[in-house]
Amino acid sequence: MNDYTSYIGLGIAGNFALHLEQAGESADFKDVITQDPNGPKGMFPFYIPQRTGQLGVYPLSHTTIILPLESCNVQPEPEVALVCTLTYDDEGKVTHIQPTFFGAYNDCSLRKEGAAKISHKKNWGASSKGISQNLIPIDRFENGGIMDTYRIASFVRREGEVVAYGEDVELLGYSYFYTQLLAWIKNQINTQIDQGPLEAIGAYIRDAHSPQNVIISIGATRYTPFGETNFVHEGDEIIVVAYDGTLYTPETMVRMAQEGNFTTEKMSYLRQKVVRG
Repeated sequence: MNDYTSYIGLGIAGNFALHLEQAGESADFKDVITQDPNGPKGMFPFYIPQRTGQLGVYPLSHTTIILPLESCNVQPEPEVALVCTLTYDDEGKVTHIQPTFFGAYNDCSLRKEGAAKISHKKNWGASSKGISQNLIPIDRFENGGIMDTYRIASFVRREGEVVAYGEDVELLGYSYFYTQLLAWIKNQINTQIDQGPLEAIGAYIRDAHSPQNVIISIGATRYTPFGETNFVHEGDEIIVVAYDGTLYTPETMVRMAQEGNFTTEKMSYLRQKVVRG
């Protein structure tokens, strides 16, 4: 697997319509005021290199999700991640974000009441997150680029049966995408304060000596009825696939998931076995 131990890990909350409501997390943001009520709610850290405490534990795996020691529901969050480079000014503010690769990602999360920060639900140790081993180069992160035609699907294999976990949706269905998303991310990193479930992302990055590279998960998609009401347990397999919708159909994804046979041609896939820690 690619070594991302020197990369910052950030995520976006509320960038796909209705996901927060399905995840039971919309109330967490009741006091967070955003300029656009239909836009993302904020960013959260899931990994900060060299930081003490839980956020300094490297959580990414392409094969495994290790369940937490505490008794808690665990729910996959199928989404797409961007691998980007960051440019800073002399004061440590981000001036430019350049996406270079994208791929399937699992922002696996704890579902528990009373967590003070989003990040408290996101990184509970090694192999608590998932990123595809085969990422796809981005030609340009704007309309007319490679990502225009891509979709994302996800499944859970349980006792031999494969069930759709997230809806099969196009990436253009994200609330913020392309130029609008990058402008929002840059502003959020530079201005987000410690408030409610959010944290001061920019300060964390400066404390880590402003790394050049970052992985940004851009928001979980909507669940199917099964995904919304079923949490994963030991023995399950989580599957997330980002694929070119001009080359494959949703029905093809179902068949590939059932057969456990994916390709790397215009496709980024992630398969993780759920194990007990």
